[in-house]
Amino acid sequence: MDHRRQHQHCVQLACPPGDSPATKPMMRHPKDDAAHLFISMCPSLYRAVYRGRTEEVMELLLRQKGAARDGKAAAGVSGIRHGQCDILEVSAESNTVLHVAAEQGHDKLIQELYHRFTEHGLLLSHRNSALDTPLHCAARAGHVMAVAVLVKLSRGSGESILGCRNQAGDTALHLAARHGHHVVVAALVSAAAGPAADLNNAGVSPLYLAVMSGSVQAVKAITKCKDASSAGPSSQNALHAAVFQSSEMVDVLLGWRPALADQVDSSGSSPLHFASSAGDRSVVHAILRAAPPSTVYKKDSSGLSALHVAARMGHHRVAKEMLRMYPDAGELRDGDGGTFLHTACREKQASVVSSVAIKSRRLRGLLLDARDGGGNTALHLAVAAGAPGVVEDLLRKGGARADVVNDDGDTPFDLLAAASTTSSFTMVRLVVTLVAYGAQLGSTRRQDQLAPWSGRDVVQGVERTSDSLAVVAVLIAASAFAAGFNVPGGYDSGGTGRALLEGKSPAFGTFLFLDMFAVATSVVAVILLVYGKTSRSAVASFTSFAWALQCMWVSLMTLMLAFYVALAITSAVSRYGLMAIETCIFALQMCVTTWIMPAKSWSTIWRFIVRQRISHDKGKNVIIKRQYPLAGAFVLHFCLFTVITNIAGLIFWVTTDGRQGTGTPVVLSPTPSPVV
Repeated sequence: MDHRRQHQHCVQLACPPGDSPATKPMMRHPKDDAAHLFISMCPSLYRAVYRGRTEEVMELLLRQKGAARDGKAAAGVSGIRHGQCDILEVSAESNTVLHVAAEQGHDKLIQELYHRFTEHGLLLSHRNSALDTPLHCAARAGHVMAVAVLVKLSRGSGESILGCRNQAGDTALHLAARHGHHVVVAALVSAAAGPAADLNNAGVSPLYLAVMSGSVQAVKAITKCKDASSAGPSSQNALHAAVFQSSEMVDVLLGWRPALADQVDSSGSSPLHFASSAGDRSVVHAILRAAPPSTVYKKDSSGLSALHVAARMGHHRVAKEMLRMYPDAGELRDGDGGTFLHTACREKQASVVSSVAIKSRRLRGLLLDARDGGGNTALHLAVAAGAPGVVEDLLRKGGARADVVNDDGDTPFDLLAAASTTSSFTMVRLVVTLVAYGAQLGSTRRQDQLAPWSGRDVVQGVERTSDSLAVVAVLIAASAFAAGFNVPGGYDSGGTGRALLEGKSPAFGTFLFLDMFAVATSVVAVILLVYGKTSRSAVASFTSFAWALQCMWVSLMTLMLAFYVALAITSAVSRYGLMAIETCIFALQMCVTTWIMPAKSWSTIWRFIVRQRISHDKGKNVIIKRQYPLAGAFVLHFCLFTVITNIAGLIFWVTTDGRQGTGTPVVLSPTPSPVV
């Protein structure tokens, strides 16, 4: 017996009309239909069909072998055979020749095969191991001509294959929509509108899959059917998914069925919730224009409205659009009793706070001091979230009250303790901002029960970086020390050992002073770094470290100035080249200044300094200093760093504009030779 005859499979028949997604086609037994036994496909036939070689396929299927056979007897034993290969042979995954031809888009071969072997019955509706018909294969691959041929042949034979489902419950329309083959989708919808309303095993419609594929043309083709379904997973509809695709797709769906805008999924989220999270203002505007007014007031299972979602994501333009069309939406409260401003502060969304809530006088009066279910104002939540920029906007621009207590009796300043995981920079910014605008600790707490902020990450940072910075300081000192013994202009070769420029150039004395100052400040920096590393007090460690950084910064600046002076008195240097270098250095210094700035604006820093020094309420200031001792020291060193940076930049610019920056080097007269 031929080896291919050893592997025989039953034919899987087409689904009857009304077949449900859960219903699986019955397997027919060989005794029931002995004439439809599948035999493993021979390699030559598979290759010929895959490549679309119609003549070769026909030759393999129709060529007669040497000895005459009784066709009927052969058919009764081993299936209908027409020569070397069999029309009912299948591949490893039970694909017939029609499956292979459809998947490769060989429409002419499909026609030829069907017409030559039409007497063998259910060839169009044969199923592979995944229960795909040839139409499924053609639709998945996007071959519109093959799809058209299969649909036409099925109509002529009376077989209903458009509504057949595979193992996942997908019809051919599901597969074409999932892959975005809009031409195939249009052809299938034109052939029959019924499958557009079918759902697969996951409860998903072809329209939802078309939206997910991103094909606007496929969506337009399906929406021509009035009875098409828009269902998606988790009770979503196609509009929920369309808001993440494009505004054009949203317009198509809303024009087809406006009621989609008011439907919610299993979590209570409407398409407007999804659009607010995406942040596309045009999509939000389109939904608000088409949806009923109640849509904007709907809340999900967490109690969040679409406005809360926009504030949570920081989409201030979307929030403005909603409030422009529905001004009273600003009054909406979430499940915790918070407004959208509470949500924005909790999520550190400064753009929503500054450009939406504070900019509007009506909202400012309505929301700034409003309390949520726990009695917290927006300022409470901003402090607890560790958002100094938001805190400063609320206090400086909005004029929020800093003395409101929540249900636990805590002021916003008291909630700094809840932000224990906040970094030192953020904590200092919060303290500086709150103190600058008069915030105080709650008066109901005993001071001996308040633990001072340890600044643990400051101490750890000092320990990690002290050794490296000490090495840098030593290298600066070594460079300055070497420059002191290699003075510009060199030394007298007459044996006196004195510098040639001594007494001949005023700038030479400046060079020596700057070089000595760089050596001294770098040595002091090394000493302070060693002391700060060995200190057990967080305040002493930070103070020593900060002064060491100041000394290193001064040392670097003076060393740069010394280098510039040396170049100016010994060689012709380009004034504009030096100015470009100085500009780059100054820009870098400004970036560093902005990064370590203890407040969002200089006005806040000055208000902090004034309140610390001039405020009449000294008692409460002492309490704040006791609990947050590093804040004042940080501000002091920041101001000192800024002053040093500006002075150094000013000296650079003045020196560049001076006589020594003109590019004319100092001319040294030769030393007269001794008379013999």
